[in-house]
Amino acid sequence: QVQLVESGGGLVQAGGSLRLSCAASGRAFSDYGMGWFRQAPGKEREFVAAIGRSAKYTYYADSVKGRFTVSRDNAKNTVTLQMNSLKPEDTAVYYCAANHGGFSATMSTYTYWGQGTQVTVSS
Repeated sequence: QVQLVESGGGLVQAGGSLRLSCAASGRAFSDYGMGWFRQAPGKEREFVAAIGRSAKYTYYADSVKGRFTVSRDNAKNTVTLQMNSLKPEDTAVYYCAANHGGFSATMSTYTYWGQGTQVTVSS
């Protein structure tokens, strides 16, 4: 069992930055690939970024590539999403998730999910 708690969301103007964190507790954090997903009002949840168990591999959705950076600290059981050059279309609830099989862009491969943190980007 892995418990995930996101933090760092908020309201920011377009062009600004936010840093989301996800704190994990429970089973060995380094056993899990980690992902970030988001869900905007009226839309399906979508993949944002993923990072492998050792942080050697990362993967991004095209919509955030070059603006968002995912990282992890296995000693602190945390994964972070640095979001720069934010756009109004980035407005969503952001979720972190844990995948025992590695890292993936597919939601169904993730077993554990946090409750989400709201990010609102004003124009």
